[in-house]
Amino acid sequence: MSDFLKPPKATILPHSLEKHGHVRDDNYYWLNNRENPTVIEYLNQENEYYHQSTAHTKDFQKDLFEEMKARIKEDDESVPYFYNGYYYITRFEKGKDYPIHSRKKGNLQAKEEILFDCNKMAQGHAYFNLSGLSISEDNIWASFGIDTVSRRQYTIQIKNLVTGEILPIKLENTAGGATWASDNKTLFYSRKDEVTLRADKIYKHKIGTTVEDDTLVYFEKDDTFDVSVYKSKSKKYIIINSSSTLTTEYQTVLAETPDAKFKVFQKRTRGLEYSISHFGNHFYIVTNKDKATNFKLMKTPENATSKENWVDVIAHREDVLLEDIDIFKDYLVVSERADGLNKIRIMPWGGEGEYYLPFESETYMAYTTTNLDFDTEILRYGYQSLATPPSVIDFNMKNKEKTILKEQEVLSRDFDSKFDKNNYQEERIWATATDGTKVPISMVYRKGMKKEGATPTLLYGYGSYGVTMDCHFSSVRLSLLDRGFIFAIAHIRGGEDLGRQWYDDGKLLKKKNTFTDFIDCSKFLISEKYTSPNHLYAEGGSAGGLLMGAIVNISPELYHGVIAQVPFVDVVTTMLDDTIPLTTGEYDEWGNPNAKKYYDYMLSYSPYDNVKAQSYPNMYIATGLHDPQVQYWEPAKWVAKLRVLKTDNNQLYLDTNMDAGHGGASGRFEAIKEIAKEYSFLIDLEGIKR
Repeated sequence: MSDFLKPPKATILPHSLEKHGHVRDDNYYWLNNRENPTVIEYLNQENEYYHQSTAHTKDFQKDLFEEMKARIKEDDESVPYFYNGYYYITRFEKGKDYPIHSRKKGNLQAKEEILFDCNKMAQGHAYFNLSGLSISEDNIWASFGIDTVSRRQYTIQIKNLVTGEILPIKLENTAGGATWASDNKTLFYSRKDEVTLRADKIYKHKIGTTVEDDTLVYFEKDDTFDVSVYKSKSKKYIIINSSSTLTTEYQTVLAETPDAKFKVFQKRTRGLEYSISHFGNHFYIVTNKDKATNFKLMKTPENATSKENWVDVIAHREDVLLEDIDIFKDYLVVSERADGLNKIRIMPWGGEGEYYLPFESETYMAYTTTNLDFDTEILRYGYQSLATPPSVIDFNMKNKEKTILKEQEVLSRDFDSKFDKNNYQEERIWATATDGTKVPISMVYRKGMKKEGATPTLLYGYGSYGVTMDCHFSSVRLSLLDRGFIFAIAHIRGGEDLGRQWYDDGKLLKKKNTFTDFIDCSKFLISEKYTSPNHLYAEGGSAGGLLMGAIVNISPELYHGVIAQVPFVDVVTTMLDDTIPLTTGEYDEWGNPNAKKYYDYMLSYSPYDNVKAQSYPNMYIATGLHDPQVQYWEPAKWVAKLRVLKTDNNQLYLDTNMDAGHGGASGRFEAIKEIAKEYSFLIDLEGIKR
């Protein structure tokens, strides 16, 4: 970085925030206004500072991008799946950023029918995303959602797949998804609140009518819940789901009578979570009823759905998390997690001969995929690990034969040897947390790594919302591994990696376990001589960005560099503002700061509120101007405050994508450019010859 470059300093405009008799001074509150030209000017100044300061890495970023892109098979396509008489395929063409959605009638040799070419649809848009593709049962109509801003406010449109005409109707401000009733003319969809962006309404649209004629089917009054609508796999029911962090409620109506009144399946009871699947004359229910912390499977007659009628099918187990089910005519497939690892259990309805699919690695993920057909013996599932590219597999549940339909191709570069997963070592180790809890760490690195404390290591963490950090493969990650990095995942509390209790022990008034777990994992990697503070890097995004903000306040000396993507760092202010998208639905995750005990606890760890005069690691912080999930002003305020208080000369960059939101750039290659920025930051800090 050039010595004469001076970082921008945001104007200090004192602003006081009072709650529970406590006053917080927020000198950068004014950044909370994207319509203010001064705000945009400041963000542009930060961007310019980042670009100028990293100008010496620009050529390397381009090289990294080309290197990562070269590993990707550009003219790729998904494994076709069969549904209602058609094979559906998503494919990419060489040099193009966006997918093409198509189908073939009856067999794969039939003529291709292009449903949507997103490359053409994306023209003229800096951001583009097509979501929620839904086909009517007569195969004539397709509904789809379009977002061109990246605030996850989708406009649903309808296409006639026979004539190719897109109807002039536009259903605005929706969640993107929709589902067709069996009459092939009634479409159910969810709309969002204009301010909070909470999906709170279910509407019904009929082909041939105007938007003004749409009927409000359901309004969710409780602002801690959001709603969605879908059709059961059996196609018999349209189902409305109302959900909050801790509570769910479903309503059903027969798909053949879409104008009938929805019936509540089981009325909401705080703390009761359940999900439903229909098969035959019964509903099958995955639920935490009866204090089943790790969930169990129950069933009930379809004409008697309240909880007093539910009976156990698979009992609760203390050491096994029941995650999901797939129902077939002759088999029940259960997705479980034990000791942090995925398990797929095959259970014949006949009651005998159940078994688990065999997986040997400790750093893998296995998951059922598109299984839309009831009457089949074939289960389609996916498998990958930190060193093994994703595979799509058809497994015959009767004779136990498996067919690998596709393994992701990892192409080689002209100057690089062909990818061979045997060149990489996978490992799972266990760190001991401050309170004695054992925390797993999954890692991958090139074979031949020596534990001498000098290996650059990128430790990734999330630890919120019960989201499990599975061990997925990444071809772009090879650009780090092949330069001698270890990549590691800390499976910290707040996720659901080791069961539901693992989640409960990392939220609300136990949230700090998430941060101390990550720090203890970092210390363990150092003590075991995998790496050292001069070579350890940390990364997290969104709630994982909160994690990054917390660890650099608590133990900045452990890390040489930190990447924080769209970080949620102004916890107290955001959780007190119920006009911000998602806030009210987050109370069961973080607590409601309108109650003093939660206010005090949040205040004790909120990264923005706890910035202090000390040395901080080198930091690269990325955000999006239109992010509806973590507003851009959180990282902007955080960086502004860090610039004033930090006592070091380490790098601090705020990189704002002025065209994107929470998910970053939309094109598959544009997204890689963002990763190239992050990796060049790490590799430059490490001083590795490029």
